[in-house]
Amino acid sequence: MKIHSWFRKNWKEIIIDLLIFGFAASIILAACLLVWISTLEIPDLSAFEERRVLQSTKIYDRTGEIVLYDLNEDVKRTVIPFEEMSRHIKNATVAIEDDQFYNHMGIRPAAILRSMINNIQTGKGAFGGAGGSTITQQVIKNSVLQRDKTLSRKVKEAILSIKIEQILSKDQILEVYLNESPYGGTIYGVEEASQAFFGKSASELTLPEAAYLAAIPQAPTRFSPYGNNREELDKRQQLVLERMRLNGFITIEEYEEAKGVKVEFQPQAVTGIRAPHFVMYIVEQLAEKYGEEALAEQGLKVITTLDWELQKEAERIVFEKATANTEKFKASNAGLIATDPKTGDLLVMVGSKDYFSDTIDGNFNITLASRQPGSSIKPFVYASAFKKGYLPATVLFDVATQFSPQCEPWSRSSESPCYAPNNYNAKFIGPISMRNALAQSLNIPAVKTLYLAGLNDTLKFAADMGLTTLNDPDRYGLTLVLGGGEVRLIDMTYAYGVFANGGLKAEPRSILRIEDNRGNIIEESEVKTNRVLDENVAYMISDVLSDNVARTPLWGANSMINFPNRDVAAKSGSTNNLRDAWIMGYTPNLAVGTWSGNNDNSAMGGGLSGLITAPTWRAFMDVALAKIPEESFPQPQINTDGIKPIIRGEYIDTALLIQAMQNQASSTPKLNIADIYNNIHSILYYVNKNDPQGPYPTNPDNDQQYKNWEYGVQEWNKKTFGLLLDSQNNQTPSEENSSTSNNNEDN
Repeated sequence: MKIHSWFRKNWKEIIIDLLIFGFAASIILAACLLVWISTLEIPDLSAFEERRVLQSTKIYDRTGEIVLYDLNEDVKRTVIPFEEMSRHIKNATVAIEDDQFYNHMGIRPAAILRSMINNIQTGKGAFGGAGGSTITQQVIKNSVLQRDKTLSRKVKEAILSIKIEQILSKDQILEVYLNESPYGGTIYGVEEASQAFFGKSASELTLPEAAYLAAIPQAPTRFSPYGNNREELDKRQQLVLERMRLNGFITIEEYEEAKGVKVEFQPQAVTGIRAPHFVMYIVEQLAEKYGEEALAEQGLKVITTLDWELQKEAERIVFEKATANTEKFKASNAGLIATDPKTGDLLVMVGSKDYFSDTIDGNFNITLASRQPGSSIKPFVYASAFKKGYLPATVLFDVATQFSPQCEPWSRSSESPCYAPNNYNAKFIGPISMRNALAQSLNIPAVKTLYLAGLNDTLKFAADMGLTTLNDPDRYGLTLVLGGGEVRLIDMTYAYGVFANGGLKAEPRSILRIEDNRGNIIEESEVKTNRVLDENVAYMISDVLSDNVARTPLWGANSMINFPNRDVAAKSGSTNNLRDAWIMGYTPNLAVGTWSGNNDNSAMGGGLSGLITAPTWRAFMDVALAKIPEESFPQPQINTDGIKPIIRGEYIDTALLIQAMQNQASSTPKLNIADIYNNIHSILYYVNKNDPQGPYPTNPDNDQQYKNWEYGVQEWNKKTFGLLLDSQNNQTPSEENSSTSNNNEDN
């Protein structure tokens, strides 16, 4: 009570003491800060024009001996006076980089604080990310200071920024910035960029062109107009125009007009580069992880996974075959990926038939683009079904089938909401094993397999295998198995590699190690694998896809995908509109994916995917197989004891059929052959689709697809065995019918 009373009487004195203490502490802290700042070595601004010599990052093949690309070997920079720069590039740069440039003293404390908070929140550390820098600070950073991300450098940068604002005018600072900014690769400065991208001087830049140039320096690799992120660059260009409008640099009329202009870029001119699509793929990874500045200055030695000898052959083959396909099939482009399934190493990447061709947009990397896979997606659907207990021998009926429960079973319409697909040859085989259905790429059994496996389960499995772009199940529905989604060739090749590696998924690798300019290893990747598929299921898929007998009705006995002396699995795929043609294949120690088509997604002129793409795939496989050791696929272990007849491959109860035929000779037959053939049903009559090896369904009609599937089977049954059934039904009925009394017994 006394303490409380004392506190009430003296609280004002306590607050005064705290304020005095805080003020004194602040003075001491400020003094310490000033002393610390005074000890910093600030570069003399007289050395401003002495540019630092950039230490070039070099990218090598897997041997560490072949230089694929020297990032700064041919640095191009043309300095021009401020007056020779288009007003649009000046305004666009200020609008997107520092809209308060003409109002601040060199730094913006509030912007720096916001940037630090954002970097901390995103896990980059207070000084680990980008943002918050004024144009003046960027000039200092680009021209004077080393670019280490430390507090001392930030302090130096701020002090020098304030000093330089007292020496140079705003226009002079902006002039330096525009002459120093990186625009990707070896291009520095707005004049060099303008010439490289548009074939004109910076003084002639139009508003839309200037907006593009201003958009690039934030991330020159990612926003390159020659890469696979053109959509992102287009969005940022639109943002630049919007910022220019908001800041009053352009009128609403100019803004609306510029938005609708389609800007054409000059063909990319890159010299001294090997495996260009692969190199740009590596550069983008490095820029994202280490930053553009590190690539420009730290002299990194990057040892990649690329097999240069295979890459050379792949580039030659793709060019030759794609050139021939242009004339034969109106397929102007092709891509090829090769990986090591055991290590995840990316061995070969050919993103087009000619990186430097402007007629096909050759610098666009088709191996990283999302395209429809056609039937090459089917192995993942069948593997998903095998996971649930279906087997390669399981019988499905390849018959005309309406898959929409909202439509009559006899409807052949595919107009929404109906869905009744055809096979590629518009013919139906009848009962067929999953093995033969997959090997011959039949559509009706594939759609049924997807339904049995479950769309969501199949999509999750595909994602586990590495196909992460299939993320819209409501859009695909059962059309997924016929290539209704979009995938990337690089992802498909890695996913097929999981089958090759017995269900083990090797984490993709494209960089083996990175060394600094002193030879110290700063990063070294390890082989990382995890099991995403039971090995026996992987062996089943490999066994089916390498079964030349099973695929002969589609391909012929001596096709381009048949290797008599090697175990090679293969699967083709093409879209109905013939915009994409694929061949995917693998051995236990190599996975190879090829694609043919047109970069603009226009349709090809005709021909099956085998005719269009197989020559490319086969030519490369012949080269690669001669280089790698021979390995064989392990045989899957399949035990059919106690398995339902239709799961193990019998759609007719053969035991009862033999008994019925024997009884025909008896004077008192107990089984009628007609009873056997009348007992032919779709698989849904015998299985719960989610538990195929479990109990028989008590009421098959509960399955939403049963009525439609059963209709197709019974129509086939009448057409196939109608005469036999009629003749048998006209005879005296049998006294006992064990076949129909319990047709769900396992025999």
